[in-house]
Amino acid sequence: MLVDDEEDVIQAIIRKIDWEGLGFHVSGYAHNGLEALELAEQAQPDVVMTDIKMPYMDGLELAGRLKKLLPTVRILIFSGFDEFEYAKEAIRLEAEEYILKPINAQELTQVFVRIKASLDRELEERRSARMLQNYYMESLPLLQENFCASLIEGRIPPQDLQKYIQDYQLDLTGPYYAAGVIHTSQTQTPEGISPVLLSVSVRKLSQEKFAAGGRRLRCFSYLGNTVMILQLDTPEQIVEITDEAGRFCRLAKKVLGAVVTIGIGRVCGNLTELQQSYKGAREALSCRVLYGAGQAIRIDEIEPHGAEEIDDREDEQGLYDVFRKIRTDTPEALEKAVGEYLSRVLPAQTSIQRYHFFLMDMISELHRFARSHHLRAQELFGDGSQLYAAVQQMEPAELSSWLKNICLKMQEEIRIGRSDTTRTFIEKAKEYIRDHYADQDLTVDKICGVLGLSAAYFSTLFKKETGKTFIAYLTDVRMEQAVHLLVEKDEKTYVIASRIGYADPNYFSYVFKKYFGISPSRYKAQQK
Repeated sequence: MLVDDEEDVIQAIIRKIDWEGLGFHVSGYAHNGLEALELAEQAQPDVVMTDIKMPYMDGLELAGRLKKLLPTVRILIFSGFDEFEYAKEAIRLEAEEYILKPINAQELTQVFVRIKASLDRELEERRSARMLQNYYMESLPLLQENFCASLIEGRIPPQDLQKYIQDYQLDLTGPYYAAGVIHTSQTQTPEGISPVLLSVSVRKLSQEKFAAGGRRLRCFSYLGNTVMILQLDTPEQIVEITDEAGRFCRLAKKVLGAVVTIGIGRVCGNLTELQQSYKGAREALSCRVLYGAGQAIRIDEIEPHGAEEIDDREDEQGLYDVFRKIRTDTPEALEKAVGEYLSRVLPAQTSIQRYHFFLMDMISELHRFARSHHLRAQELFGDGSQLYAAVQQMEPAELSSWLKNICLKMQEEIRIGRSDTTRTFIEKAKEYIRDHYADQDLTVDKICGVLGLSAAYFSTLFKKETGKTFIAYLTDVRMEQAVHLLVEKDEKTYVIASRIGYADPNYFSYVFKKYFGISPSRYKAQQK
């Protein structure tokens, strides 16, 4: 990605370098640091080449903020200033090169050859089968793995917890905990990389990145996924962790070519409750069918407020698979699951008495599921006193039709409940933007703090519901107010800038011209 306030310089660099021959492509370019930050979030570049002297945000400040946003990014700084202080600051920011203008195409080509070789080495190291095999053998202490698996299964007696933790030298001091499940797609893998080695690589990368961010966690393999036991200082930290998990999913795709989805369970205050948090994380992970793979999904954000946990054991005679499809799959898949359930259980009812017990259990399970998800039982089942007698009289085909209808109604109510929750969040966000557009520090993180959502989840919802990004919607509101103040109130440009959230009047004029195609003064003149 190129950043320079002079269009001619950018175009010259694009033309003079054989980027494709070097193994690169220009993912985009920006004319100032603020634009570059927005573009970098979307483009996830490997290398950013930036000028120092630019309006609104100079290249050195941009480099510092990019390092926080994209820790692995390589930064080249080019400038017309041959001053020691600039070079010293570039070194502090871990810039790859400090290049003086005018730029020599041959010199720049050599720089990118070196960077490409370095990037290729890093990629090769991560994908090295031998390294992954060695790491796999060295990083799975059997006793710790077994203990963590038993902990999320709820098989550790509370009185023995501290003894095991001490014996196995585990740091699980809390005071709050949450479970996360990292799932690596087994069907979408880079060519030549086995799914097993790819999962190990994802696990190693997750430990590196979360630990680098100061997070305390324990990772272990369980049922084909990587499970994280997260330790938090406060329950509210789970929102920050969800955002970090979303960024990790994007990083895993970029670095390893892996499609990674992370489910995050509810926060608990005791290790004995971690089993329920793990169930919530699995539930969130299964919702990738609805919300899409390759992102972090937190159960508290997708379940209707106050929904209770239900027992999800896979009882062969139970409705587990049907209930799972009600929550996470399509109507077609749900109908198929109901048919398979009945075809499996009905032949086992060898007597009238056993059949009656089966119907009673089935109706009880349906009621319990409806109650745990706050569904309207009266509308679903009608008069409860007559339900059992009516179901008893049904032929197998009638029973199948009735059960499918009930389950489809439940599925639709849950979908509507989620949609209503989503719309409520988005309406609150819009209202907050309309009330606080003049706040110069209004960001996605700030509004997510108010709503109690992670930035990744909020951004996905907001774009889906409004068709625009948060920044684009905020700019719409600000420009609408700018026109009102400019034309109807006849305010000065610097006054308008401060009233709609821009600290720099020049940057406001820049955004206005980019939005409307003409400057504020010309726009005002055209309205007369």
